[in-house]
Amino acid sequence: MSAVKRLPGFQDILPEDRIYWDYIMGKATDLAQRFGFLRVDIPIIESINLFARGNGEASDFFVNKEMYAIEESDGSYIALRPEFTAGMVRAYINNGMSSRPQPVKLYTFGPAFRRERQQAGRFRQHNQFDCEILGETDPAADLEIMMLAMSLYREMGYSELAFQLNSTGCKSCKPVYVEALTTYLADHLDKLAPIDQQRLKLNPLRILDSKEKGMDALLADAPHIIDHLCDDCASHLSDLRAMLEKLGANYEINFRLVRGIDYYTKTVFEVWDKRIGAQAALCGGGRYDGLAEAIGGKSTPGVGFGLGLERAVLGLKAEGIEPPSPPEPTLFVAHFGGDTKIAAVDITYKLRAAGFGTRLAFARDKRSMKSQMREANKYPISHAIIVGEGELAEGNVTIRPMLEGGGDQFQHRADQVVDYIQQATG
Repeated sequence: MSAVKRLPGFQDILPEDRIYWDYIMGKATDLAQRFGFLRVDIPIIESINLFARGNGEASDFFVNKEMYAIEESDGSYIALRPEFTAGMVRAYINNGMSSRPQPVKLYTFGPAFRRERQQAGRFRQHNQFDCEILGETDPAADLEIMMLAMSLYREMGYSELAFQLNSTGCKSCKPVYVEALTTYLADHLDKLAPIDQQRLKLNPLRILDSKEKGMDALLADAPHIIDHLCDDCASHLSDLRAMLEKLGANYEINFRLVRGIDYYTKTVFEVWDKRIGAQAALCGGGRYDGLAEAIGGKSTPGVGFGLGLERAVLGLKAEGIEPPSPPEPTLFVAHFGGDTKIAAVDITYKLRAAGFGTRLAFARDKRSMKSQMREANKYPISHAIIVGEGELAEGNVTIRPMLEGGGDQFQHRADQVVDYIQQATG
């Protein structure tokens, strides 16, 4: 009988990769807290209505049937979350966070799920670092989200970074632009691939992000939304650009930058690695001032971003950035079984309680000392502590320095091993 295999589109995160994850999450946590964000955790399963009303049924989640939906006994549907923002806004509404000092700044980590075509760095279960600012319309909040994202990549070791920036307008000016774009594209319907013809009916803005052949030339002459912004949206973008320029943050206006979810308004952005270009979108986000109302709450402006941890890990490897190795136990306790094993266990746990990483040699039956020392040599061990029968009878242990130049082994009082190690390791 063959072994049960991991499902396609999912992954096991092994220890050698986990150090990258911990490195990213550690820096992300530090930065988020430095910026004044507080951590929350939300369920991975929500009512499907949250995503239908929040993201829009013209989003890729619904059009491409990417969500993992589950029918309940009463005929309703729940879904594994495909993204974080709708759930974060729901949590803000349900938990009365509007009564707290505004804005509320939240971050979280966790998995999201999409039934999508597999490709490098994209999995059906993928993990994100997500940050949201709720209850603030000031474009300085957009700036804060953007700079948090860029600062994280800078602190991870990236150097040549730039923002791609656009505005998607608001409920006042976006429809005017969508009509102008639709009219332009309808005049060139024969040049649209089937998928873009479908998008033209459901969500014309998504065509701006099309990767289909010939679209670069066609969209070069398409109307730009910046030319259709209302005064409020134009002012919001102008203020944001002024602040970016004051900080010396590289950015480009990219009229083709849109997001695949309907709730975005005004600011949308991505962080790019300039050396790679168009395929180098490291993360992205934007403003969503109408989302809270769409899911049944009172009007609450918001802005946020999400960063895929899998892609971030791939990026670190491609950049040759290696996170520091986690600390490993540097002590090894060996024994000869029987009473020496009992004494070895006691010494091991006393060392651990004192804060020293310690490995205990496992052996159900008596095991040769040569075999145990071979095991010790596989790790960065500074001292081996050997509990032998003769030493045990005298209340001693043998301490063997394992590092080059550490000297010869010697005997030491068993009840003073912790004191010795504290002095020896300083």
